[in-house]
Amino acid sequence: MLNDQYQNRRLVIGGFIVLVVIIFVIRLVDLQIMDDSYRDKADSNAFLKKIQFPARGLIKDRNGKLLVFNKPAYDIMVVDKELKKLDTVDFCNTIGITKEVFINRMKEIKHKSGFSRYTPQPFIAQLSAAEYGVLQEKLFRFSGIYIQKRTLREYNYPNAALLLGSIGEVNRKTIEKDEYYIPGDFAGQNGIELTYEKVLRGEKGVEILLRDAHGRIQGSYNNGEYDVQSKAGQNLTLSIDIDLQAYGEKLMQNKIGSIAAIDPSTGEILALISSPTYDPSLLVGRQRTKNFAKLVNDPLKPLFDRPMMACYPPGSTFKTANALIFQQEDIINRSTTYGCSNGYHAGSFTVGCHSHFSPLNLVQSIQHSCNAYYCSGFRAMLDNKKYPKVAHAFEVWKNHIVSLGFGYKLGADVPNEKRGYIPNSGVYNKIYGKDRWRSLTIISLAIGQGEVLATPLQLANLSATIANRGFYITPHLVKGIEGGTIDSSFIHKKVTTIQPQYFDPVIEGMDLVMKSGTGWGSRIDSIEVCGKTGTAQNPHGEDHSIFMAFAPKDDPKIAICVVVENSGFGATWAAPIATLMMEKYLKGYIPKRRLWLEERMFNANLLPQN
Repeated sequence: MLNDQYQNRRLVIGGFIVLVVIIFVIRLVDLQIMDDSYRDKADSNAFLKKIQFPARGLIKDRNGKLLVFNKPAYDIMVVDKELKKLDTVDFCNTIGITKEVFINRMKEIKHKSGFSRYTPQPFIAQLSAAEYGVLQEKLFRFSGIYIQKRTLREYNYPNAALLLGSIGEVNRKTIEKDEYYIPGDFAGQNGIELTYEKVLRGEKGVEILLRDAHGRIQGSYNNGEYDVQSKAGQNLTLSIDIDLQAYGEKLMQNKIGSIAAIDPSTGEILALISSPTYDPSLLVGRQRTKNFAKLVNDPLKPLFDRPMMACYPPGSTFKTANALIFQQEDIINRSTTYGCSNGYHAGSFTVGCHSHFSPLNLVQSIQHSCNAYYCSGFRAMLDNKKYPKVAHAFEVWKNHIVSLGFGYKLGADVPNEKRGYIPNSGVYNKIYGKDRWRSLTIISLAIGQGEVLATPLQLANLSATIANRGFYITPHLVKGIEGGTIDSSFIHKKVTTIQPQYFDPVIEGMDLVMKSGTGWGSRIDSIEVCGKTGTAQNPHGEDHSIFMAFAPKDDPKIAICVVVENSGFGATWAAPIATLMMEKYLKGYIPKRRLWLEERMFNANLLPQN
């Protein structure tokens, strides 16, 4: 009995000793491995580690014109442990803030993740050189205050704000996702600055400074043997022509809409214009937050990237896609004619059309943008006996449309690209019931209305695909990376499901649009332009004016789409703007015959009156 009691006591005491040992081991691991505070404290007593921020990569246009470069800026950093001797009033007066602001800012810093009393924390970011000069004279008086040198973005042109993007302070989510960043760092927030952040940002360096027993800086530790030099970011060459971009922004001033222009042979984006726009320098420096708030609250939404994000019914521009599909599926050929008596009629149902001669063949249907022709062709395809059901025929149609670049993101190197919308048969099964809808139910798709939606970039890409007679290269903004290569998807062709020979009648029709059709008033002397006007219905106001085109006809150098919201027919505003853009790009100037038209576009104010 006594032996058992003795044995139990031994087990209890032994277990207690083991538990104490485990607790000590866990605490030691926590202090030496998991908890950095003691290491930080020890290091901060002997050293000051200053991050050396790299110069961010420069950005140039396709012709080598410098768009974005760097200028010096200075961050005020604080080490909380060393602030006890700080003359707060003198410091606040020097940098132009109140003591209340200082106190509140220190509270914010202490509540941020990653805060340490022993390491420099960002207090105020992006002082200008002039502001830094005032502080520098007194810096020796302010214990615990240090200056961190970095760079700010500077812009040579007040253009291309959305496509270039901006840089801003990283948030907690970014820091947790990428160990490169610490609180107070800056990174690309949108546009090219965001897409190519890892290319542009470079690699940080570090300078280790030695302290004495009183915490005063004595110079480099060990003559800089353990310093790490920063490595500058890589420079980018964009595909845009900044002069063409600026010209397009001027044409679109006081209008809501967009322009997307592409080189069909390469997929390089020549101009990407969203209107209204803003000067990119507004989002630089200490005024960024205030200016960003103004842009966010602007009712005209200048931060909304319309070429990439706005989705419209493509209207009559979509007839070119249907013309290709109907030929590919052997529903029509270039000689097929359909009649039109001011529209398409099926019993009491009518899709209206403007007056023109009748009947028309395929080429003429594009030239005169006949609604009846495409309604007839659409029904002839969906009701054709070669398909088991209407739904099956519709899926064939949809797959062809997707191959032409609709319904999914194109994959451009611009953030926030939208996919547009192409419905499938399942959508209509949900709306009307399985096998309870017919070709007439969805006839509006024949003329680019109804449920179908496309972005301006997708329509410009359709124009490029037609120009190439059956393929496109993913539209992209970066033409070259210094010391690197662009993504392979921006090099390889994407071939459509339409055979090349079916593009010829469509191109002939688009050529006649400009010579004697709906685009005649916007023709260019000495350059054969192939275009297609469109008018997208808008339930919230006047229709949107749309135009897509490419030029020259036989050796295309530019494909374009212009959308001017709430402005009526495609021929009225979008077509003139598009052809002025093409002429400016191809010739470098606007001839006297068309200067009146240029002035009209410059001066037109189509913004909502309220």
